[in-house]
Amino acid sequence: MSTEQYYEYLIDTYQNLVFTVCIKIVKDYFDAEDLAQETFLSAYQHLPTFNRQYEKAWLCRIATNKCLDFIKKSSRNTIPTEETFFIMQETNEPSPEENILDTEVKQQLYAQCNKLKKPYREVAIDYFYRELVATEIAQKTGRNLKTVQTQIYRAKTMLQKKYKKEAD
Repeated sequence: MSTEQYYEYLIDTYQNLVFTVCIKIVKDYFDAEDLAQETFLSAYQHLPTFNRQYEKAWLCRIATNKCLDFIKKSSRNTIPTEETFFIMQETNEPSPEENILDTEVKQQLYAQCNKLKKPYREVAIDYFYRELVATEIAQKTGRNLKTVQTQIYRAKTMLQKKYKKEAD
């Protein structure tokens, strides 16, 4: 597949996702359109150095960075009021960027856990993905707590090897 064909594939496949990321961050339709376009232009410039295995995460990261840069630049032109400052301090909600990255990381984690053999697969999904503690898993499965703890330890080791192999 040529660079141009791959670029067209990226646009066709991810244009809605990239636009959604942008609109959630900047909350303005027209700015989001511009930022989505800038995202794909930036992606095109860096295609030769890009690892194609992580295209979705890569495009989301570019879009997020473009939006954050846009917000920083536009916030320099406005003076926040006291009210705005305190409202921003009170909300402990994660940012749209954090939500998107968290979802992406969770999806990758779930996929890696699913590649493990039984019984480590179920334990890994419960412990790492669903964030249950060992006692909850032992109660849920009817296994001995020490057995579950050992399986969690072994699943963690297996996942670390998988992630290390992908990083290399």
